[in-house]
Amino acid sequence: MIKVCVADNYPIIHQSVKSYFKNHTEITIEANVNNFSKLSELLQNKPIDILILDLELEGLSSILEVKKILKNFPKTKIIIYCGLSEQIYAANSIKAGVSGYINKNEQLETLSESIVQVHKGKIIMNETIKKNLSLIAKQNKSERLHRKLSNREIEVLRYLSAGKKNHQIAKILSLDEKTISTYKLRLLIKLGVTNLVDLINKAKILQTI
Repeated sequence: MIKVCVADNYPIIHQSVKSYFKNHTEITIEANVNNFSKLSELLQNKPIDILILDLELEGLSSILEVKKILKNFPKTKIIIYCGLSEQIYAANSIKAGVSGYINKNEQLETLSESIVQVHKGKIIMNETIKKNLSLIAKQNKSERLHRKLSNREIEVLRYLSAGKKNHQIAKILSLDEKTISTYKLRLLIKLGVTNLVDLINKAKILQTI
């Protein structure tokens, strides 16, 4: 059996997934967590083949923390299961080392099939993500500039768009406030704007948040 852990904020997700896989012939839900801080201890004490992880999980502030989980528990593969924009977050998640990215709009059948395929060593991306990656590859440098934001820049942009101040973002990401200011400046330059309002509006147009 493929042993799975679901890491999500919402009880309804845990209940739905557990119910769906209750009598599955290949997959068993071994554990559920609702905070990223609980993951390391769980993975140390219980063998998990596939981790189903929401990027908006409480306590998860950076994609770099996902990379640490993959490094510390190499036998556990990760499938991102969330509602964030695939156009940016999928590419950065795959780059971080996860084995799949599935939007919560998809049927649980898709999640089931993906778990089986990832357990076999495959990387899962739906047709929309593949198409977007293909289009990005064909675009010229200026057109794809907004898609070349680093993981940290995307995170900072996301928190800025949520109304967070520099010092708040610095605390969340455990960085110096000056570092956040540097990321903010890079974002302004990369997206070709001069102020925060235009930065957020540009990001929304480009579907990066």
